[in-house]
Amino acid sequence: MVWSISWSCKVHELELLNDDESLELLSSHAFGSKLPMEGFKELAVHLAQYCAGSPLALKVLGSSLFVDVGQPWKINSMLEVWRSALNSLNSLKGDLDCKIQGILQKSFDSLPHASNKELFLHIAFFFVGEYEGYVVKIMENDWHAKAGIRTLINRCLLTISPKKKLMMHQLLQEMARNIVLQESRDPAARSRVLQNDESYRLLSKGEPTTLKTASLATMDKLKFLKLKHVELKGSYKNFPELRWLCWSHCHLEKIPSGLLGSRLVAIDMRNGGLEKFEPPMVLNSMKILNLGWSINLVSVRHLSRLPNLETLILSFCFSLSLTHVCESIGCLKKLSLLDFRGCNHRGKVASNKKYENQLLVPLPDSLKVLFLSEQSPSFYNHMNFGSNLLMTPTNYTNLKMLRVLDVSRSQNIKSLLCLPSALQELYTSWCYSLEKITFQSARCRLRKFEYNFCKNLCEIQGFYKLVPLANLDEADLGHMKWIKAYHDTKVDLKDVDVFKFDWHMQVLYEYGTISTFLQGIKAQSLLTSEYMLSSASLSFRVPSSPEKCRIRGLNIIASYRFSDTLHEDEDTKWALFTKVSNTTKGLTWMYNPFIYDIPGTEEDVMWLSYWPLGNILDAGDEINVSIIVGDGWEVSRCGASLVFIDDDDEVELEYYKNYKKEEEVIGGDLSEFELTTGAYYLCRRDYFKSTTPTPDWLNMLVGDTLPHKDLRGWRKSLQADYEGSYMERQACKGDTHSD
Repeated sequence: MVWSISWSCKVHELELLNDDESLELLSSHAFGSKLPMEGFKELAVHLAQYCAGSPLALKVLGSSLFVDVGQPWKINSMLEVWRSALNSLNSLKGDLDCKIQGILQKSFDSLPHASNKELFLHIAFFFVGEYEGYVVKIMENDWHAKAGIRTLINRCLLTISPKKKLMMHQLLQEMARNIVLQESRDPAARSRVLQNDESYRLLSKGEPTTLKTASLATMDKLKFLKLKHVELKGSYKNFPELRWLCWSHCHLEKIPSGLLGSRLVAIDMRNGGLEKFEPPMVLNSMKILNLGWSINLVSVRHLSRLPNLETLILSFCFSLSLTHVCESIGCLKKLSLLDFRGCNHRGKVASNKKYENQLLVPLPDSLKVLFLSEQSPSFYNHMNFGSNLLMTPTNYTNLKMLRVLDVSRSQNIKSLLCLPSALQELYTSWCYSLEKITFQSARCRLRKFEYNFCKNLCEIQGFYKLVPLANLDEADLGHMKWIKAYHDTKVDLKDVDVFKFDWHMQVLYEYGTISTFLQGIKAQSLLTSEYMLSSASLSFRVPSSPEKCRIRGLNIIASYRFSDTLHEDEDTKWALFTKVSNTTKGLTWMYNPFIYDIPGTEEDVMWLSYWPLGNILDAGDEINVSIIVGDGWEVSRCGASLVFIDDDDEVELEYYKNYKKEEEVIGGDLSEFELTTGAYYLCRRDYFKSTTPTPDWLNMLVGDTLPHKDLRGWRKSLQADYEGSYMERQACKGDTHSD
C-alpha cells in the first residue's frame, strides 16, 4: 500500500491526427515501419480509426500489439491477438475520452508481469518527475524496477526526460487513479490513497484536528508514505516497514524509535523541524538520506549505522557544523554524494602550522560528488555566517573517485591542491581568496569548469599561470629578460569576464607560450622585429640557422589600438587572437590569451608572445602570422622574429632545460584541440558564448569551411561529447540525487 496527501489534475487538450497520420503512427510502434505488415493492414486501419486521432492512444495501442518481424513463426498467433484486441475495443462505448481510457486500460492489462503493473501504479502516484536512478534504488528489490521501467517505456506508458527523470502523460496518471479507485468504494481498502480528504479521514479516525500513528500501525503492507505539513500523534512502536518515507515540513525534533524500519531505502525529510538525527539501529537497506533545509538541525550522529548509505544531503542546514558529522562521514564506505552547501563549515583546525587553516575531514574514498559551497539563497543573505568560513583540506589526493567538486563562494580557500585526475566538474566561482589550483596529473580532464570572478586566481595547472613581472628574475625570462626593465609599467588587464587584474605588468604562461602586454611604450626599438609590417598579418620563410645554433621558437609582436571609426556610443566586442600557420607542413595554431590589455584612448598596446615551435620549424618553411581583433580595435603593426639558441650558451641552455613543458603545449600533443586536420584552436573557455563574433573576423580565424558551432565549448573535443552535467548523466544510474 502507498500513501500520499496530494493530487493535482491538469486540463490537457488533445491534438488529433488525420486517418493517414494515425495509421503511420500506429504502424511505426507496432511494426517499426510507417506501413502495416502484410496481412495486418485491415486490422490496423480499424484500430487506428478507433483511436480517433489521439497520438497517445495510437502509441500505447501500437506498442502493446508489437509484432516482431524477426519471428515470422509468431505471425499467425499475433493476428489472433490483433483480432481479439479489436473485438474487445469494439465493445467499449462512449466519447473520445472514454475510448482513449479504454485503450490505455487494455494496454495496462496486457503488461506481461504483475510487478510491471505495480511499478506503473507506483510511479504514476509517487514518482513522476523523479530521477530514474532514484526510483530504481527504492523499488528494484521488490518490483525489479530497472527492467520494469524499460518495459513501460517500450509500451509507451512512460518516458524519460533529457535530464533522466520519469515522465508520464496526464491521461495515463488519470488512468492509474481510476484503476485504484475501482478497487473499493472504501479508501481504506484500496492499495493506494492519494487525495487529501480521503487521507485525512483515514489518519484522523474521525477526529479532524488530530492525525494518529495508530491509523498506520495496522497497515502492514504500507511501502511508500508521502506527507507534507502533517503532524502525527502517538506511538511509533508498530509503525509499518516502509521502503520510502517522504515527510517534508515534519514537526518532529528527533527521530522516534520505530519510525525507521530495517527495510527503509530512502528518507526525504527536508524542510523539517529536526534538531537531532540519530539512527536508532543499523539500517542496512538505507541508501538515501535527505535532510536539506532542516534549519534547526545541530547534530547528526552514528551514521555508521547506515553502512550502505550512498547519498547524504545536508544542504542549507544552517545550524549544523561539519564537525558534528565529519567523524561519522568517514565510516560511510559507499558514500557517493555529499551535499553540505550553505552550512556551518567551521571545524577543528590542526594546530600544526604546516596544516594551518585545513579542516581535518575524513572523507570516504568512494565519494564522487562533493558540494561544499557557502552559497545561500538570496532570501537568506541577511544571515550572519560570521567566522563560519569554509576551511577545506587543500589536498584531495585520497579522493580518487571524486567527479564533481563545488566550493563556489567559499571565501577562505586559498588553494586547491592535487585534485583527482578523474575530476570532471569543478566550480570555484566567487572564491575571492583562491590563488592556485593543481591536479594530480598534468593532463587535466575537466569537462566543466567555472571560475568566474576569482580575482586572485593566478595559477590553474594545465590552464594558465599569471605572475607579476616584478616577481620574476631575469633568469626566469630567458631571451625576454629585457622586459624586466618595465616591471612598473601600468597596464589595464582584464580577463574574458572583463574582470580587472593587477595594474602592473604580468607575465602569462599558457599552452607553453610566454606573453605580456606593454602599454604606452614609445621606444622604436621595441616596435621593430626581424619581420615587421604595418598591417595585421605577415609571411616569411624560415632561414637557415646560424652556425652552432638551432631554432628554439618564434617571437610574435602585435600592436593594437582603438579604431578611429569607433563611435562613443558604439558597443565593442573585445577579441584578441593570434593565428600562426606553417603552410609547408600544413599546421595552424589559433590562440587567444586568458587576459588582454585595454588600450588607452591615445595609446597603442603591444602584445609580446613567445611560441616554443622550434621542433616544427625547419629552414624553408613558409610561416604566416595574423593578428585578429574584434570590433572597436584595429591592428597597427604585426611582427615576428625567430629565437635561436647557441649550443655554447650555458645560461640559455640551462633556462630552456628548466622550462618544464606540460603535455598540452604548442609543439606537443594538441590532439584534443584539433578542429580539422592540422588546425588547432587553443582555448578552454567558451569565448563565443559571451561575445557575438562578426562573420568577418570569425572567418579570418577559422575560414568559411568550418561550422562556427565547432568553436562552442571551452574545450572542443571534450565538450562535444559531454551531454549535460555529471549529476544529470549519473542520475539515471542512481548514483546521485540532490535537488
